[in-house]
Parts: sequence; structure tokens; C-alpha cells
Amino acid sequence: MTEQEEFCCETEEVHEDLLKIVNETMPDETELYDLAELFKIFGDSTRIRILFVLFEAEVCVCDLASVLNMTQSAISHQLKILKQNKLVKSRREGKSVFYSLADDHVRTIIAQGQEHIEE
Repeated sequence: MTEQEEFCCETEEVHEDLLKIVNETMPDETELYDLAELFKIFGDSTRIRILFVLFEAEVCVCDLASVLNMTQSAISHQLKILKQNKLVKSRREGKSVFYSLADDHVRTIIAQGQEHIEE
């Protein structure tokens, strides 16, 4: 059996009852696109590392650069992406800007991913 055959049915049979359920519950294309874009954000190990730091504390760019052994510029670039996608939030205190997780959904998404890869 070829690899392609392994993933194909031996006979072509469309299950209309199942397709009806799927069609009724499938989100629209815009929602699917937005969801795919969200998951792309988690596809960068630097952004994941930043999120893990933010699990523990609210920190400024200087702290993140130090703990991750990266430049402030590189960290700022990744924080901008995380903030645009509503995964982190910021607040200014004097001359510093502190970052934290936007909400508990971020922690949940990462925890679910960890559970999945540990299975």
C-alpha cells in the first residue's frame, strides 16, 4: 500500500448526514482565517519564551532581553506582534513599559499545547 493509498478510502462514498452536520457547525471563512492567524503567532519559539516569562511576572523589555539573552530591539519586535494579536498588554510606569499576559486564555492555550505534546 502506498502512502497516498493509506489516507484514501477504498471506495468513494459520501456520507450526506455527516456532511450536513459539518456544514451547519463550520465557522465562516473569516473566523477560520483569524483562528489560523492566531495559531501562527504561537509558531515562533521566541514569542513562546516571552509568554513563559510573562506567566511568572509583569516585566519590562529590559528584563525580557536579559532573561532571554536577546536585544531589546528583538524583544520589542516580538512584543509588538503579541500585543497586536491581543496576547499581551502593556502599561507605562515612568520611563518603563511593563508587559503582562492579556488574559488567562493565553495561559490556557499554552497549557493545552503542552498537554498535547506530552501525550
